[in-house]
Amino acid sequence: MEKIKTLIVDDERFSREELIFLLEPYENIEVIGQAKSGEEAVMETLKLQPDVLFLDVEMPKMDGMAVAKAVQELKKVPEIVFATAYPDFAVEAFRQQAVDYLLKPFDEEQSGETIERIQKKLHPYERKPDYTPSKFAVEVDGTIEYIDPGKIIYVYREGRVTKIVGREKVYETKDALKDVEQRLRGFSFFRIHKSYLVNLDYIYRLSPWFNGAYQLELKSTDEKLSVSRNYVRDLRNKLEL
Repeated sequence: MEKIKTLIVDDERFSREELIFLLEPYENIEVIGQAKSGEEAVMETLKLQPDVLFLDVEMPKMDGMAVAKAVQELKKVPEIVFATAYPDFAVEAFRQQAVDYLLKPFDEEQSGETIERIQKKLHPYERKPDYTPSKFAVEVDGTIEYIDPGKIIYVYREGRVTKIVGREKVYETKDALKDVEQRLRGFSFFRIHKSYLVNLDYIYRLSPWFNGAYQLELKSTDEKLSVSRNYVRDLRNKLEL
């Protein structure tokens, strides 16, 4: 995720700190500096090249509107979010093509909407990362146990039961092997046989067996697994540089 470099401009230290606190939870926002006057804001914008200015309007000497006009002349023009206690400046703010207009005292919900507008303006095509569940759920004696997929060595189908062999214990589920395989997508599991899935992180030796099949030796267990000849080439392609 590309960071949005942000400069906070306000002549009141408390207001600057409040804004920084509100922006802190947003991983895509990086506060790269502060300025306590309009003149300092222009100099810091020139030096730091921020993507966004959070800009107070009412400041002595050079006010926020004058700063907004001044930075329009720079090579890299930042987006502007006006942050002020005075609603009367809203019309002029949008004449300056501001992304948003935040009123003091700042509100969490309003600031969240502002961040969303900034994100859409600067990175309109950036996708939010999909959330991948990190635990594999198995029902055990009427309760749900959550297994770290990294601790599963292999999975196999025996009769009407799918067995999940972990480093510490073996779990059973009535889910079909193909359903378990689907749930473990995104982790390092590979089918080595119509009835077996193996965690690639536990493989340390592949030995020829007979009729083109191979035997697989795994860490954390003495059991050797048979690799069907139909899967050998794909397995080697997956494992080898």
